[in-house]
Amino acid sequence: MLSINFKAIAKIIGVLLCIEAIFMLFPLFTSIYYRETDIFPFLFSCLITAAIGVSLFLSTYKSNDRSGKREGFMAVTLSWISISLMGALPFIFNGDVDNFTDAFFESMSGFSTTGMSILKDIDGSCHGILLWRSLSQWLGGMGIILFSLAILPTLNSGSGLNLFSAEMTGVTHEKLGPRISETAKKLWGLYLFFTILLFILLVVGPMDTFDAICTAMTTYSAGGFSTKQASIAYWNSAYIDYIITFFMLLSGINFALIYRSVFRNPKYLFQNEELKYYIYSAIIGTIIIALYLTFSYSETVNYEWSFRTALFTVVSGLTTTGYSIVDFCDWGAFFFFFICLCMLCGACAGSTSGGAKMIRTIILMKNTSAEFFRQIHPNAIRPIRVNNSTVSHEIVSKALAFFVFYVLIILISCIALSILGLNIEESIGLAISSISNCGFGVGGENPDAIFTTLPQIGKWIVLFNMLVGRLEIFTVIILFSPYFWKK
Repeated sequence: MLSINFKAIAKIIGVLLCIEAIFMLFPLFTSIYYRETDIFPFLFSCLITAAIGVSLFLSTYKSNDRSGKREGFMAVTLSWISISLMGALPFIFNGDVDNFTDAFFESMSGFSTTGMSILKDIDGSCHGILLWRSLSQWLGGMGIILFSLAILPTLNSGSGLNLFSAEMTGVTHEKLGPRISETAKKLWGLYLFFTILLFILLVVGPMDTFDAICTAMTTYSAGGFSTKQASIAYWNSAYIDYIITFFMLLSGINFALIYRSVFRNPKYLFQNEELKYYIYSAIIGTIIIALYLTFSYSETVNYEWSFRTALFTVVSGLTTTGYSIVDFCDWGAFFFFFICLCMLCGACAGSTSGGAKMIRTIILMKNTSAEFFRQIHPNAIRPIRVNNSTVSHEIVSKALAFFVFYVLIILISCIALSILGLNIEESIGLAISSISNCGFGVGGENPDAIFTTLPQIGKWIVLFNMLVGRLEIFTVIILFSPYFWKK
């Protein structure tokens, strides 16, 4: 009979809930400072989360920490669900939503860095709630499990590597030190540094301190939650647009690559093939949209606005941040599908962005090219190379399987959403946006309102897509596989 160490899983969840409770203190203190109505909601949420976390940890403290890949997959999936459940409590207690589904939707959208908001009046929300939304995205961007690995040596036993592999994105996972804790500390240190740098640059502009803190966290996490209903368009500032665009672009680069380039050798940055494809995609997409805007609105707009709008929209789509300064759905069907393609491809593996990741697209393109070559030269051996290294058959096979599941989930979601009454554009856009963890409202006459008008079943479909997309399919789907439960 298959033996799974459930006590080790419960212990990990308990530790993570305790960490979440500590982070809830920040919006609690913010609520006290502004003297708003969300003081007790955050106090109660913090106490409940801490009580459950401490109970799980103490009840399993002396248990055996033995764990393998099965425990790693289950621990990561259940941890993300548990964290999102507790993260929904402030929305429920404060009355920002009408039901549990909406609260869980908002929380999962935050931690998965999707950025779809169910709140109807963001401008009128309490400062504590706004900070919690931003903080959830910041924690989810790099990963709260990776954060725990950085600060808690107790989790860096045999289970550390399994947890790291199950949560991090990409086809391979690069270590920056002999221990997982060293890699986690370096990645989180870099993440924190760029977030603080972005905050400083935003404060220099027209943003106030609170908005700058929240925007810095949701930008570098590629989350997209804004403190304003109009998103970044609220500030109507070219300076803010360019600063956020640059940091969105930066957030889409592999963090391990940035670290190695800064602290070891800058040549890594310029020799990385995935980064080149990522930058080329952003440039080509910007040119296409900028030309369209220039010629379509030549009498009312200038060249700088066309370029800035195109660059911001393409980078926001590629990095799956989901910020917007215009409603690109007004541009026509071609650009609707173009932005959907950007969300599908995503940015680099090992970054905070969602989507399928650029490296998988590169591998599939080169594998397809190799297959055409083999049709003419069946006996020839033509290995697939990325960054001058041969890609193993195992990685190619995994990339293919990932895309099959990715497309299959999108198709099933589209069918289910269309049955619920959504039109074809809304179904496609919402399915791609949710599994790519991008908060763009796409399709329909009022795309930003689509999240609030979704039927309850539709919200749960989108919720599932958010979780599956953030943990890159296999970590979640494998739990429903018979292979997982067989010895």
